[in-house]
Amino acid sequence: MIALDLSRLLSRARSPTPTGIDRVELAYARYLIDGAIPYCFAARSALGRISLLPTAGARQFISELGNRWRDGTGTQQRMASVARRLRLSAFFGENALHAKLRQSSGTPFYLSVSHQNLDRAPSIARLKATTRARFVCMIHDLIPLKFPTLTRPNQTSRHQRRLNTVAALADAAIANSRATRDALSEHLAARAPPITVAPLGVDLPEVSPPRPTAPYFVCIGTIEARKNHRLLVALWQRLLAEFGDCTPRLILIGQRGFGSEDIADQLRALQSRVVEHSDLSDRAMAALLRGTRALLLPSLAEGFGLPVAEALAVGVPVLCSDLPALRESGGHVPDYLDPADIDAWHRAALDYMGNSPRRDAQMTRLASWQPASWNAHFAIVERLIAELG
Repeated sequence: MIALDLSRLLSRARSPTPTGIDRVELAYARYLIDGAIPYCFAARSALGRISLLPTAGARQFISELGNRWRDGTGTQQRMASVARRLRLSAFFGENALHAKLRQSSGTPFYLSVSHQNLDRAPSIARLKATTRARFVCMIHDLIPLKFPTLTRPNQTSRHQRRLNTVAALADAAIANSRATRDALSEHLAARAPPITVAPLGVDLPEVSPPRPTAPYFVCIGTIEARKNHRLLVALWQRLLAEFGDCTPRLILIGQRGFGSEDIADQLRALQSRVVEHSDLSDRAMAALLRGTRALLLPSLAEGFGLPVAEALAVGVPVLCSDLPALRESGGHVPDYLDPADIDAWHRAALDYMGNSPRRDAQMTRLASWQPASWNAHFAIVERLIAELG
C-alpha cells in the first residue's frame, strides 16, 4: 500500500493556478486513483502529525481541484471549504494512518512528492518505526542552498532540514532531473539514499489554435527573482524605445512572488505592452501558448523547467537560459542563451518577432521532439517501489 501525502495540495486549495510542484502532486494522486496499487491519502494535521484522510473526501477534493486548475470551474471558496473539512477529519488521524499501513498485505510506503513535510522529521520517523513503511520522497531542486539570495530568507535553513530528513530517513529519493540528482548526491555525499531520476510528464489540455493576432511572447512562472523577470523588463524597455506601439506584447503567466516588488514599478510603466495573468486555467494558458512567437524563460536556476517541456509539447519554440536542467527538458530544440546577456536576448527577440531562418531552424528541430510522459515517469516509480518492496 502507498500512502501519498497531499499536504501540498491542501495548502494550495485557494490558489487559482498550480505551480510545477502542485502539478506533480496532483499527477501522483490521479495515478493512484486510476491504477491498481492499493493506496490511501495522508496529510499533516493541525497538530503537525501525518494523518489519514478519508478516501472518498480526498478523491472528491482531487477531482474538483484538478477541474478547477484545468478548466477554471469552481471557486476558491469551494476548494478552501473542501480542504478545511479534510483537515478537520484528519485532526486525530495519525493512529488511523499507522494502523492502515500495518494492515497492508505487502510492504507499505509513505510517499511525499512535494517538499511540504520534509522539515518535520519526527512525524516521519514515528510513522516508519510504527509501521515499518518505506519512505520515498521527491526532491525538485536544491536552489535554496545553491542560490540562497534567490529565495526567501528562511528557505535556506528550512531546505537544509528537509535534506537532513532525506539523509536520515529516506529509503529512496526521486529526482526530477539528472541535474537535481547530481546536486543532491553531491550535497548529501555518503549520507545519500538511492536516487532515481524520473523526468516529469506534460499534461496540458488540447486546445484549438487561436485566431491570428499581433505577435506576442509568453513567459510562464512565478514572478520572482529566480525567474529573472528583471531581464525581460529591461528587454521590453529597449524594444518599446525601438518600436513604440508596434512592440510585441509580453504576457507573463504566474503570480507575483519573492523579489517581484523590485520590478513592480517598472511593470506598471510597461502596462501598454506587458500583460500579467495570475489566474489562468490550464486551458487558457495552453491557448496563449499555441499562439506565441516563443516561450521566454531567462531563469537563473531551475530544477527541471516544466514550462520548456509544456511549450515544446504544443509546438511552440523556446528561448531559455543555458542551464543543465533546461537542456534536459528541451534537448536539442530550444535556443539557449546566457541569462545575463541582454544583447543576446534582444537579438533573439528580433529574430523571433517574425519569420526568420533562426526561428524556422528551431521549428524544424521541434518536429522531431517527443515530450516526456507521465506514463514513462510512473513506470520508473513502479520499478523503484517493486525493488524496495
